Amino acid sequence: MKKFLLHILQFGLLLTIAYPLLLLLWGAVFPQFLKPNLLFVQGGTGHMHTRMEEVKHTGEVDILFLGSSHAYRGFDTRLFEAEGYRVFNLGSSSQSPLQTQVLLNRYLNQLHPKHVIYEVYPGAMELDGVESAVDVISNDTLDTYAWNMLWDIPHIKVANTFLYVWLLDLWGGRKTYQEAPYKPEEKDTYISGGYVQKKAIPYPYPYLPKRNWGVHTDQLRAFEAILSDLEARGISVTLVYAPITSTAYQSYLNQEVYDKIFHQLGDFQNFNEKLPLVDSLHFYDAHHLNQEGVEIFNRALLDSLKKSALYPRSCLEQ
Repeated sequence: MKKFLLHILQFGLLLTIAYPLLLLLWGAVFPQFLKPNLLFVQGGTGHMHTRMEEVKHTGEVDILFLGSSHAYRGFDTRLFEAEGYRVFNLGSSSQSPLQTQVLLNRYLNQLHPKHVIYEVYPGAMELDGVESAVDVISNDTLDTYAWNMLWDIPHIKVANTFLYVWLLDLWGGRKTYQEAPYKPEEKDTYISGGYVQKKAIPYPYPYLPKRNWGVHTDQLRAFEAILSDLEARGISVTLVYAPITSTAYQSYLNQEVYDKIFHQLGDFQNFNEKLPLVDSLHFYDAHHLNQEGVEIFNRALLDSLKKSALYPRSCLEQ
């Protein structure tokens, strides 16, 4: 029995040493299709590396934008700055409330926003959070908040990416990375303040099957906790359902469920029911506005802010 336990202990020690080394080699050498459970995505498809580098050097803002790709591709920081706001867009790809909590824990005190515009795409509420967790871990600081997220999302992809990034950071492996402001393969340009502008591409206008939105209880619980924390800090919040194509919007059979949830939790505006957007003219895919669509949407949002106390007095006096 003692010999068996000794073998188990030896195997455990060997595994503790060998697994991180093999993971580091695996991540550095092998192509992605051979490492499905390791998703290190420095930069990613949303300029997350550049956004995280910029936010570290950003001071107080009037408005902080939160949410998924509908946020960082939907709120053009230039349009809000032209109206007198200091803003930052802290959106990220597939950002679920679990990742929003992490980013707010890191940067809310630094940014000290007067107001938060939170993009509340219902799809973010049904996610497990794995994709966004990997994005945040790959491009931002490994700290206690990242560790807590690892426990909240106990998935092999998140754990492997966390360990891989930790090993990279021991040797400064992420410090040399430089992300180009324009990515031709994605036709994306990073705009200061966190916005990503997509070069005009034709929209394929596909058929979308009917379905219902789901809900992940952990995400809804985190979402409610975020709103409670912002309220406790005296930060006002507008919940915004950014426009998606009418084809996509009408494909969901239970939109009213989330409309009810968001109305009950705060000041909610569903811009899918407010703007005369055309799928083939104002979108580049089923869920994202092109630049023309973004400008129509943002000006409508700005008009709503003008009617509230959130609009800068200096702009009203111009």
